[in-house]
Amino acid sequence: MAPDEFRAAAKQVANRVADYLQDLESRDVLPKLEPGDIRKQLPETPPEEPEPLETILDDYARIVEPNVTHWQHPGFMAYFPSVASGPGILGEWLATGLNSNVMFWRNAPASTELEQVVVDWIRRMLGLPDGFDGMFTDTASVSSLLSLVAARHAVDGLNSRDEGLAGRGLGRLRIYISDEAHMSIDKAAIVVGIGRNGVRRIPVDDTFRMRPDALATAISEDRGNGWVPVCVVATLGTTSSTSVDPVAEIAAVCKNENVWLHVDAAYAGAAAVLPEMRHHFAGWEHADSIVFNPHKWFFTPFDASLLFFREADTFRDAFSLVPEYIKTGGGEEVRNYNEYGIQLGRRFRALKLWIQIRWFGVQGIRARIRQHCDWAQEFAAWIDAAEDWERMAPVPFSTVCYRYRGPGLEDETAIERRNAAILDRVNASGRFYLSHTKLQGRYTLRLALGNPRASLEHVRGVWEMLKVAAAGTI
Repeated sequence: MAPDEFRAAAKQVANRVADYLQDLESRDVLPKLEPGDIRKQLPETPPEEPEPLETILDDYARIVEPNVTHWQHPGFMAYFPSVASGPGILGEWLATGLNSNVMFWRNAPASTELEQVVVDWIRRMLGLPDGFDGMFTDTASVSSLLSLVAARHAVDGLNSRDEGLAGRGLGRLRIYISDEAHMSIDKAAIVVGIGRNGVRRIPVDDTFRMRPDALATAISEDRGNGWVPVCVVATLGTTSSTSVDPVAEIAAVCKNENVWLHVDAAYAGAAAVLPEMRHHFAGWEHADSIVFNPHKWFFTPFDASLLFFREADTFRDAFSLVPEYIKTGGGEEVRNYNEYGIQLGRRFRALKLWIQIRWFGVQGIRARIRQHCDWAQEFAAWIDAAEDWERMAPVPFSTVCYRYRGPGLEDETAIERRNAAILDRVNASGRFYLSHTKLQGRYTLRLALGNPRASLEHVRGVWEMLKVAAAGTI
């Protein structure tokens, strides 16, 4: 593509994206499709000859754009928010144009140093102390995986980096998580050789928080039975209920037992930009590693996960391999990010965050996150005041767990069926998309707020639709 041809094409694409964002609410959040509907519209073989951009964009507008689930839609209130802001999208475009591979300083000097600065900016925004360093990865799953590898490397006498785990005559390795922890930790255990049976689940209290007393007991029991405790994963903002593990107490247990502490704040970490929310994060400064996903509630285009660590050298020692073909010199003053994780090639994720933070300013980001928390409290108050509805968990951030408990619904099976039907009716409307979970075995609806394009009217709208759906009139 010649520069002039690219310039003309880029204008068409920019207009297409702008029109999409402008017209989002005219679309159903969930497209009405059956599996295979899209594939039927696509040719089985690639074109032998070049096709004009107009034809390609017409097919995009007809086949792709209307038929995705619209995460950007203000009615998308399922799972956790993942919204790309305008400045973040522009930053992603610029990073793609540069195509900078941020694997070591020599081949990406500006990209490397900008990442260091942006990581430190966000550290300051979240109120973490100076001792934390970090880097961007793609998702929390990978950030947590890297942390478990570092935790395994830190076990005295294990030397798994060089010797592996098989046939060593060592005790089985153990990771500790709460009953509410994310499945990515189980997957990481599979990858690092600990296995799912090496993951011990610690019971939670009535508000779904890990019990530090049960954790201490579990570690003591395991040591007595020949297990080797490696890591505790505490969660600030669990996936189902957004509960907040008591990290300060958990950190004290980890310090006493000399066990690595990893904190999963993938969703709720964004709330730490609010000074009034910092009490939820008390103790996370004692963690060895922390994951926070800007691509969730920080308005950043997917993907962007931020892995913080207190001892950067532990990660480097666990992962660094420098064959001759990537030696570039530079000494200790140079940060070569490939040495701190499993990837050699890395995307230039820092650029979109650099542009986005400058565009909104810290106060602008705080204002939007504060607003989402306020709306969640308002929605929770409506639930609490309604005779036929009940809240299922505390609301520390911007997600509300609730269910319908109307007349005649005393049996849990009947309650589940009725709430599942309510969920289906709301989602089939096209105006909103909600999700569900189970808390202590009880079917629970979830409302997750975090879209800067949404308003309180959207929250009121979904509440009205939930009541109509419960009445069976939609």
